[in-house]
Amino acid sequence: MSNMIKQEELETLRELIKEVDTAMLTTVTEEGLVSRPMKTQEVEFDGDLWFFTKKETSKYEEIIHDQDVNVAYAGKSYVSVRGTAEIVEDLDKKKELWSKAYETIMQTSYDDPNVVLIKVKAEAAEYWDTGNFTKKIAFLYKRMTGQSAKSTDGNETVELNN
Repeated sequence: MSNMIKQEELETLRELIKEVDTAMLTTVTEEGLVSRPMKTQEVEFDGDLWFFTKKETSKYEEIIHDQDVNVAYAGKSYVSVRGTAEIVEDLDKKKELWSKAYETIMQTSYDDPNVVLIKVKAEAAEYWDTGNFTKKIAFLYKRMTGQSAKSTDGNETVELNN
């Protein structure tokens, strides 16, 4: 995949997720998959997603044992990002991403050793761009009349592997 195509794909994903405040992070447990809402960090999506958590959470333990995760966004469009998570304890990165809202939510500060970052390196993403009203109407009309709706389907899959 050329750098130009990759950059265009990243820009599309960036545009689709930038307005979505909360994502659903899915991790793997011994019992199966578990999803929970997470606040997305306000940084430019470059293939990595960032989230704050604490060490005493189940998601922390789950990521330590299995780094495969999925992050789903639902807003005007839908995005599902498959990737590999890692725990980051870098104090400078925590300070860079921290906001006053986290002090209230997490009842602590970024320099608390219990506060860590989850970095998700995106490997692939699938999105359904539903922002175009005309495309949605054409898609629904074709579906309702039994016609193939492929040409109006806003679904795309993007491989982000380097």
